[in-house]
Amino acid sequence: MLPPYITLNHYKRREVQEEIAAAAKNREVAVKFGDQFGNRPDAINYPNEIIELAKQGATSFHVSEERWENPLLIRTDMRKEETEKLRTGWDLVLDIDCGIFGYSRIAADLAIKALKYNGVKSISCKFSGNKGFHIGVPFEAFPETVGSYNVKEMFPEAPRRIALYISSMIMGPLGEKILNLEKDISKVAEKVGKSVPEITGYKLDENKNRAKILDAKPFLEIDTILIASRHLYRMPYSLHEKSGLVSVPLNPDKVLEFEKEYAKPDELKVSKYRFLGASKAVKGEAKQLITQAFDFTIPEEESRMGRKREFEVPEEAVPEELFPPCIKKILLGLEDGRKRALFVLTNFLSSAGWDYESMEKILGEWNKRNKEPLKEVYIKGQLRYHKQGLKKILPPNCPKLQELIPLPNQQNYYTDLRVCSPDNLCGRIRNPVNYSIRKGSGGQGKKGGKAGKESAQKTAETPKNG
Repeated sequence: MLPPYITLNHYKRREVQEEIAAAAKNREVAVKFGDQFGNRPDAINYPNEIIELAKQGATSFHVSEERWENPLLIRTDMRKEETEKLRTGWDLVLDIDCGIFGYSRIAADLAIKALKYNGVKSISCKFSGNKGFHIGVPFEAFPETVGSYNVKEMFPEAPRRIALYISSMIMGPLGEKILNLEKDISKVAEKVGKSVPEITGYKLDENKNRAKILDAKPFLEIDTILIASRHLYRMPYSLHEKSGLVSVPLNPDKVLEFEKEYAKPDELKVSKYRFLGASKAVKGEAKQLITQAFDFTIPEEESRMGRKREFEVPEEAVPEELFPPCIKKILLGLEDGRKRALFVLTNFLSSAGWDYESMEKILGEWNKRNKEPLKEVYIKGQLRYHKQGLKKILPPNCPKLQELIPLPNQQNYYTDLRVCSPDNLCGRIRNPVNYSIRKGSGGQGKKGGKAGKESAQKTAETPKNG
């Protein structure tokens, strides 16, 4: 239990009151008094309400991911249509916790990189107040619709899928980075309270031999189950009852430099970074993220459809002549949609066994064919994020998948880019990479990515599309 002198000294600060009040706007608020929450729903409208609640024994403040027209009208017995009518939007809040502060810090950094790789710029981050981090993307960054679906009504399914997608992307590199830090799986097991077999996985090395890896899944928590209607998270600048620390926002690009000492209430400085600040968000910048997340097959669907979860990258790089029609069309150059096309190409080439040297070469030549080339630094930045160990993700599936999963999917990629011109084989596959592998009867080309290098050289010699 936090002593009153700590809570009162902290919550009497005017700048803290203003930040909490700003974060509470149009959201449901729950006030915690020691171990018990106060009445719900509640709301905070003015900064001076914070110190008045603290005088009554309030220790922390929590807020909803959902935004409401009037939070005080929320009822537990509301029907779905009533809830959706009252809800004006929702923010993406990823609650990352590995149980060990240092591990959570690595996971948060990887999750931020994964969001950037998916085209999101308006990313914010805050220390949870104990052992983890909250990563946020404001509702203003999402498109109004995805396919025929209103994004406002896609809560909690959309953030849940995004959390699963991001978790899948960072799982491999997180295990590698933690193992590089600790050097010994048994040391990790002792810290996270698991047995060595529980956190030991295997993968095939370059020589096709089984190699041990650290499997972070048993101790990595990215809040997916609790992403539900009226789910709350600790507000920025709220105290944490167990640690006595403040849930303080920080620079998302420097999360690895954050130390708990920066969150001590008596030494706290209000950050210039605001959690879920929407002032610089660009409408639709998270379109790629949400469509790719829905395209990503979650475990329940995999089991239901009898699909394998892991995709094995071909040992032999797929040569360009085996590329599907859509990829070939993209490589001719585009008038618009270049960033989405770069996302498709990067994932396609890496999943098709191309090495990064060859990828950089073919993407450079492709960029010259675009009506308005992307900045070279942007392409290299995307390749760098991809190369930093993010799990290889297939490019978006073909629109045919909508017949199997009636949810928003990747049709906004190939059809929006106007490159979907299927041939006879396209009707029998679900992903551009599957097309190439099937057409090549398991893949053709020379080992070590040489086929990719030869194709990249061939592409470099192809005249620009006039």
